[in-house]
Parts: sequence; C-alpha cells; structure tokens
Amino acid sequence: MALINSPAQLEELRKEILSKRDPQKPCITLCTGSACMASGSGEVLDALTDELEKEGLTDKVSVRTTGCHGYCERGPIIVSEPEQVGYFQIKPADVSELISKAIKEKALVDRLIFEDPVTGEKIAKENEIPFYKHQERLVFGANMKIDPRSIDDYIAIDGYSALAKAVSTMTPEEVLGEVDAANLRGRGGGGFPAGRKWRGTRDAEDPVKYVIVNADEGDPGAYMDRSLLEGNPHSILEGLALGAYAVGAKEGYIYVRQEYPLAVKNVLLAIEKATEYGLLGDNILGSDFSFKVIVHMGAGAFVCGESTALMTALEGRVGEPRPKYVRSNIKGLWEKPSVLNNVETWANVPLIVNKGADWFTQYGTETSKGTKIFSLVGKIVNTGLVEVPMGTTLREIIYTIGGGIPGGKAFKAVQTGGPSGGCIPENMLDLEVGFDELSAVGSMMGSGGMIVMDEDTCMVDVSRYFIDFLSDESCGKCVPCREGLRQMLTILTNITEGRGKEGDIEKLEDLSEVAKEAALCALGKSAPNPFLSTLKYFREEYEAHIKEKRCPARYCKELINYYIDPEKCQACGACARQCPVEAIDGGKKLVHIIDQDKCTRCGSCIEACPSRFAAVTKLSGVEVPAPVEGDARAVKRKSKEK
Repeated sequence: MALINSPAQLEELRKEILSKRDPQKPCITLCTGSACMASGSGEVLDALTDELEKEGLTDKVSVRTTGCHGYCERGPIIVSEPEQVGYFQIKPADVSELISKAIKEKALVDRLIFEDPVTGEKIAKENEIPFYKHQERLVFGANMKIDPRSIDDYIAIDGYSALAKAVSTMTPEEVLGEVDAANLRGRGGGGFPAGRKWRGTRDAEDPVKYVIVNADEGDPGAYMDRSLLEGNPHSILEGLALGAYAVGAKEGYIYVRQEYPLAVKNVLLAIEKATEYGLLGDNILGSDFSFKVIVHMGAGAFVCGESTALMTALEGRVGEPRPKYVRSNIKGLWEKPSVLNNVETWANVPLIVNKGADWFTQYGTETSKGTKIFSLVGKIVNTGLVEVPMGTTLREIIYTIGGGIPGGKAFKAVQTGGPSGGCIPENMLDLEVGFDELSAVGSMMGSGGMIVMDEDTCMVDVSRYFIDFLSDESCGKCVPCREGLRQMLTILTNITEGRGKEGDIEKLEDLSEVAKEAALCALGKSAPNPFLSTLKYFREEYEAHIKEKRCPARYCKELINYYIDPEKCQACGACARQCPVEAIDGGKKLVHIIDQDKCTRCGSCIEACPSRFAAVTKLSGVEVPAPVEGDARAVKRKSKEK
C-alpha cells in the first residue's frame, strides 16, 4: 500500500474500498471479543470456515470477525447480514444449520434468535432487541461493523476523515475549540473537561508535549476500555492524533494492562497499518504534522490508573503517585506538559471533530454531555456493555436495558464508579446518571462500572470487600491510605465476623475523614466512599451486625446458621450426601438435622436440597430451634435412653 499523501487520496481510497463491497452479499458477522472468545467464538469460527468450504460458499459468503457486541450474557453472537438477524449463544454444532437455513434458504433459525424472557416474543432483528433498542451507541456501535484488524474496514465507515479534516481545514486552536465547545468531560473517573485540560498543555511554555491514553482499566467488573481497544483501535489512535495536533505533541503513549493481550495485539497492528498508510508517522496526509504512538504494557497495579502514578510507571519507575502541586498537563511525563485521557474519552474526539460540538451536545444533561458506556454486571439478567445518553436514569439502565434482577429477587443497590465509588439504594433508581448527579449522592461516574446487587447482598460485606481491594492495591506511599485502609479493613472484618463493638462505626468515620483530607492521591481520597455510602443508606445493617450479631442479608458466614425444617424435610438424603464435613444426621424415613458445631456454613446443603422441598433455610442471628419429635437426633436420643 502506497502512502496516502493527502485528504483527497484518503477519500479516493474510501470510495475504492466501498466500490469493491457488495452491500447485498451475505456476510456472517461473528463477535470475537474476549468475552465471546471465552465462550467459544474461536471454535465457532473454525466451524464456519469448514462449513462454508464444504458447501462451496467461501467466495459467496463473507465472514467478518468483530470486537465485542456488548451483549456478553448471550455470547457467542452471530449477525447475519444484510438482514441484520442476530443469533445468540452459538455453538460449533449450530453452524451447519445456520449455513443451510440462514444463508442458503434465507430462513430464520428460530431456536437461536432472541426470545424475550418476559413476553416470550421472538425478535429476529438485532437492533430491535430491548437490550440494544434502548441504547444510543455513538462510540461503541462501530464495534459491530468492523474487523478491528482491518484498517480498510475503519476507513470504509469514515475512519480518519476527522484527522484529514483537521490537518487540512482546521487550525490546532479550532480543533481544541471544538472539543471545548462540546464540553467533553473525561470518561476515566474525574470528569474533568477535556478542552480545559488540553488548553493547559497547549499554552505551556515547554515545546515538548505528550498525549497519553490511560487504558489501565482496573475496576472490578469494568471492561469498556478493553472492548473498545479490542474492537475499534483505530478510533482511539485517530482521537489521540487529533489531540496531539491540537496541543502540539509529536509523541503519544498508550498505557495498557498486560492482562489485555487481545487489546494489545490489535492496537499494535493498528499502529503498524496506520503508519504504513501514512496516517501516523511523518507528515501525516501530506501536512507538516508528524506524530508517532508507543504502546507501554503496565504490570497490573490498580494505582497506575491514577494520572501521576501512570506517568511515573511510563518513565520506568515504580508506579507511585506524586503530589499535584503542579498539574500533569503542565508538568507530567518527564516533567513535560502531558494530556492524559482514558480510552473512551479519546474515542469521542473523532466524532466531535467530524460532526461538530452542536451535534455532540444534543445528547446528555446540562453539565454532562454525550453518551457513556457502562459495564453492567452483577445480579442482573442482561450482563454486558451498554451505551446511553448522559441523563438516562438508573432504572432505565437496570430494568429496561438490563432486564432487571434474576430469580424474582428484589433490587437492593447499584455500585457505580469502581472500588472508589458508592452504593446507591432502591429509592434512588430514578436518579439521572451524570457526573454531578452521581457525586451529589455519594457515588461517582468513575470509568463506568455498574455492579447490581440484590436482596441477598450484605452491604457491610460489600464495603469490606472494596476496602480490602483498595488496601491491597494501595502503593503504601502515604500513611492515611496505607495504614488507614488497613485499620478500616480490620474493623469491617471484625463486624462481618461477629466481633463488632460499639464505637466501631465512629472509628470508621474518623479514619474515612483523615483519608479524604490527607491522602496523597485520588485512590486514598476516594477509598472511604464504599463505606460512607453504605453507611449513609444502609446504617441499620451495620447496627444489626454490631448490636444484634445478625446479618440481615443472611450472607456473613459467622452470623448465620443453616437449618432443616422438619415440616418440609422428606428424608431424601441429598443434603447429607453433599455435606463435606458430615455435619448432617439422618437416615431413611428420618428427618435430617444439622450439627451446628460441625457445620462450616459452606451452603452445599441448601444447594443440594431439591427445590420442590426447599427444606434447608438460612437463619440470621437466630438460635436454631431445638430438635422436635421425629427428627433424627430425637430418635437417636430415645434409642440411647432405652
């Protein structure tokens, strides 16, 4: 491929690519993002290739391997084009029927299309499925249309046209002004206006400047950035190049987790191809703008998601934060002005430059513009990635798109913003999602993790879990974070294990206040949020654990007992056979009973008990009833008396 030396040549190439593609030619689009690959997409691809060859259809049917489609609960996913029919949870054994019916006969494979779990309605068109229908996939939508390994696929959907527009018709100041006018706020957590951050770097006196992609996505349950990098790496490269052009940088970095091998592989290939086409490197598109990108793989430390710690790691030192007496957009990487934004933020930039700030600001709230991608996980029917306009309510995301809580359970809380975020209760489900709205209720946007919890979730244990995570991930550089979190973890652990005492809540509040005020970086300052938000909305659970030695959610092992109801037990023996410590007494025609001294509270008995009997229950902080006439222990006792 010869270098593209001008925007006109790029447009000619785009037309040439499209002219060689028949929009009516059958095409099988297969999701090969990490989630679908883990579910067997690789084997499905092999089966597709073999079946098409066997049927002599290799030249007549295209196969496009794409990034994540978002509906991870239903992977692997195939979309048959041009009909746009979606098929879900595909196995290699399904491929023969798909080819014979969907491709050769143009008929639906009814058993593989989506069936609404509420209405029972079969929905063939992928974009009409409730999970997709109620989204606005501005940034994430291209994932389903392109092969991330094909630069031609990206160019075909107007890829790099924003860069061509910028270097040929816009000054750097105009590009920066468009981002500023769009009020694009950083999608990585803080929500700081990107235009303001960029301007600080552009106006800095030092002529050497850097632009950086933060792909150190470490929040439990979050994988938006990974999926964008895997599925559409060129959009991030184009956004990064536009940022470099706007601020005057010649060099950019992508800091990505080593645990994201597919993302690393695809972005390295994208850099190679973009450089080969002349879209990165020297004199891009015949202009005087030159820019190169370097990928740096991080070692997986959560703290390296913090801006100064990330830059310290890029410099080859231990990833520890440093005081922000001077912001990193003025003195950042190697003490040079540096713009750092996360993957999703950069992916928005080409859309803003191409379509304008007015187009972008039609989505969202007054202070939070555009859309946001959320990772919807936990106790939710539809696990996956969703993209919605800012201002969409939590209820719409969790129930309309997410399908609600499985198993008929009640919703209890949703945790947003990663480990440093907060838990939002049921009475706030109509809260509009935005940077300021979430902060106002004690949570945060974060990178976009959204963990849904049902009635069986203990909020004290949730707090303990996240403080444990953050304590482990603390770099240890400052005392409020290193020692404060460790002490908070000890107290919370004691509470969940029945050793809580009066005054513990007040100690936790004091430690939280010190960390918020005195910790060195955002990790330490925001670390108390899980505790503070759960205390604010679920204080009664803390008090029950401490005062009554009771876990209302019946989750904390040391505060519950398993009990077999003699009225329901059918003496089937299923529970006794599964008990790993032989803590269940009983026999044929004898009601079974659990020896509480032996029981380890593993829960195997409740799982083994047939649902039609439901004889095993969990009791919270309540003394187990004494044996009654007819149960196993009572019979044995009578026998000994004789």
